[in-house]
Amino acid sequence: MKTIAKYTALILGLVLAASCERVDYPDRLVQTGGVPSVDFIRYGDRDVIITQAAMAEVICLVGDNLTSIHDIYFNDQAAVLNSSYITTHTLLVQVPRTLPVETTDKIYLITRDSSVVSYDFKVLPPVPKVEAMSNEWAKPGETVTISGAYLFAPLTVEFPGADPVEVAQSDGLSFSMTVPSGAQSGKIKVTTVSGTAQSAFQYKDSRGMLFDFDGATGLDNHGWNGHKSQDDDGTGVAGRFFQFGDGEAVLDGHWEENYFSLVYWPGSWNDPENYWDSDYYAPRLCDIVDFSDWKNMALKFEMCVPAESPWNNTPMQIVFGGVDLISYGNANIKDIYGNTVAGQNNTYMNGNEAPRVFFMPWEGTGSYDTAGKWVTVTIPLTDVNKGWDGSTATHEVNADSFSSIWFFICNGGLDLPEASCTPIIKIDNVRAVPIK
Repeated sequence: MKTIAKYTALILGLVLAASCERVDYPDRLVQTGGVPSVDFIRYGDRDVIITQAAMAEVICLVGDNLTSIHDIYFNDQAAVLNSSYITTHTLLVQVPRTLPVETTDKIYLITRDSSVVSYDFKVLPPVPKVEAMSNEWAKPGETVTISGAYLFAPLTVEFPGADPVEVAQSDGLSFSMTVPSGAQSGKIKVTTVSGTAQSAFQYKDSRGMLFDFDGATGLDNHGWNGHKSQDDDGTGVAGRFFQFGDGEAVLDGHWEENYFSLVYWPGSWNDPENYWDSDYYAPRLCDIVDFSDWKNMALKFEMCVPAESPWNNTPMQIVFGGVDLISYGNANIKDIYGNTVAGQNNTYMNGNEAPRVFFMPWEGTGSYDTAGKWVTVTIPLTDVNKGWDGSTATHEVNADSFSSIWFFICNGGLDLPEASCTPIIKIDNVRAVPIK
């Protein structure tokens, strides 16, 4: 156990560097000699004795000779002293807003002559924040990582429909746990000593589902290429899934639609063009999901990349377009050269009109895989703003822009080093959901 002498030395060193943390006013009390003593601590606004408080909370020390205090530390963090709120027997102070580097659960009262008096008191971190789950579609019994802020153990996790799970270890930013038996879809809750937080995301979220490759939202393809989803071979996260590559087809950044493309264009060859009738179903995606608040939404999907078939160097372009840029049969669309063309075309892809995002999980490491596990990918729709060459897309993004989608693993106009790989990239549960 660390000794008080160590912390006394630490505090004294900090005092010299933090003397500017004291606020002096004209009515400042005259500093007294001797050492202070604390009988108890209460809230700053009510007579309730406490032994702990949250960061930024105002508290009141009650004791004797408190005018002898020159500096005050909570753990290893200095607090601001206001001499207008110091009397012989009371001292009002705000708990520092900064997390300690090392926690001692003590207040250190330091006099002008550097005498140190310690008092047991615990500073609670803020209420936890639950921001992400490594695989939002993990099955009960699978291990997941939940991340956020102020996730300090001991803590309790609650999934809808399941018994609470106690977690004993966490670094404050993330923790691992097993999805409990009986877990149902919905938001999860995390409770620490500071309070309870609820996730913005939902476990097994089916809201805003565009493609699940299984049922009513199982549209595989509506474009030139007849790509089909894969039967669940035991490696799926939730039934059928879509797979880019087969472990043999070479991905080298060039245009390759046969193995590394999934395109969905709405519309029909009817005149006038329509999007669904009794025999035909190809709606605009913005008819399936409400994109009116798209700036506070994200595209999400689960992804699996086997370790033996990693992905590198070539970005996944996720391209959106309204029917003014692309549809199945609209004959009034112009290509990038200004020529009128049939709506079913791929010329909008290699220009800077259609907004897109370049998804590059291998960036910074050179290679990427998920070790065969499924992970949740989250792409804020506000990131969908690039053109073919990586510059800002020229077409204005609005709710109607999200009518079509094209996943195409291709360099486009980006200047990337030449490289090749033979990846397998599986995706499922493509959805557009709120993130705030």
